[in-house]
Amino acid sequence: MGGRGTIWAALLAVAAVLFVAAPARAAAIYVELSPETVQAGYLVGIRASCDDNSQPATVESDAFGEVKVYPQFEVLTAAVTVPADKDARRYTVRLRCAGGETATARLNVLASGQPSEGPATGFGGMADDGSRGLLVGGGLVAIAVAAVLGVVTLRRRRAA
Repeated sequence: MGGRGTIWAALLAVAAVLFVAAPARAAAIYVELSPETVQAGYLVGIRASCDDNSQPATVESDAFGEVKVYPQFEVLTAAVTVPADKDARRYTVRLRCAGGETATARLNVLASGQPSEGPATGFGGMADDGSRGLLVGGGLVAIAVAAVLGVVTLRRRRAA
């Protein structure tokens, strides 16, 4: 049994040396946009990662020009506004890290303009159709009924 124990101990020692001597795993290099589709004239959040996230990096695109991303919570972040006069199309966004690493992402820019109001679903879409007076009147009636009930309850208690 002594021979087998020595072999296992030697194998474990070799495995431990290889594990400790193995190079550290490289950090993921990426650039993310939030949202990935935006209307011209609106803000885009940028989140990126390089091998060294303690140094600022550069993000560049024809959609918004060049912007620096700075370390924050172990990633690189920035926000940029897409100019309102940008053409509606898909733009490439490029990350250049201080160490020379690069990554790309795509930004879809929609034409600028007023967003639609959406459908009238009953939660305020029709609130300004002249029914405000009815709502206020109904509220006043409810308050008056509550007051009368309160007075009646107090008089019954005093009589008892």
